[in-house]
Amino acid sequence: MYSAIARNKRNTWFILGGFILLLGAIGWVAGWLAGNNWFLTALILIFAAGYATVQYFFADREALALSGARLVSKEEAPRYHRIVENLCITTGTPMPKLYVVQDPAPNAFATGRKPEEAAITVTTGLFELMTDRELEGVLGHELGHIRNYDIRVSLIVFGLVVAVGLLADMFLRVAFFGGGRRGGGNGQAQLIFMLFGVVAAVVAPLLAGVVQAAISRQREYLADATSAMTTRDPDGLASALAKLGEYGRPLQKANTSMAHLWISDPLRPGAVARLFATHPPIPERIERLQHMGGRF
Repeated sequence: MYSAIARNKRNTWFILGGFILLLGAIGWVAGWLAGNNWFLTALILIFAAGYATVQYFFADREALALSGARLVSKEEAPRYHRIVENLCITTGTPMPKLYVVQDPAPNAFATGRKPEEAAITVTTGLFELMTDRELEGVLGHELGHIRNYDIRVSLIVFGLVVAVGLLADMFLRVAFFGGGRRGGGNGQAQLIFMLFGVVAAVVAPLLAGVVQAAISRQREYLADATSAMTTRDPDGLASALAKLGEYGRPLQKANTSMAHLWISDPLRPGAVARLFATHPPIPERIERLQHMGGRF
């Protein structure tokens, strides 16, 4: 378990490092197309690094706001608090803040920079669908993300995905309004610059989706295993995942940039969505849990 956590953390930083280098290369090309305007290159790099840093400290609040989550007290949600408190006592994890989203789609996610500042959010649809045993498996999964520090990496990815969207929009604007500077208004140069802007606007979000999916998929498996080890009941989470697969539906306030945070994919299925899916297939997750169940 510990070796898997260490390996996933290393792989995550390798992926993020490569992603940032790719942004730097795009910035370099943008500077060259702008007429060796290295100020533009430096500006893009500073923007990407600065925005990612800001997102690291504030993305948890942004994610909670985007999902429409509301903080609930122990009196308002006694079942919710009781299960999480028991799991925290078992694992020695600090008690996270608990939030609820008013949405019939069953789902949940964890966020925060570290276990001492973490939060778990569930939808009202999850409460209505799950038994206590199944809910314990889901909450154990989210607590696994917290214990494995997945929440920190997820927030970094969330910040980068949002930053890439803004950067792609900036490229497109520069392409249309600043492309004529290179070559003294030469039409061919302006056409090249416009094409670069359009390609950047289309490709950059796709690349962000690939990184988002690559990081999230491996960590979902690890969080499932962590939940099974904590509850000593892999079949409980397997049953919950089966219900999520059967009764799951898109969230009313689904947001692409934070799709990887949820336990179940909150977006509408489709060919492209499956290609860049942020979650491994539910049948595969259930099969792994059932295999673990035979060992208890």
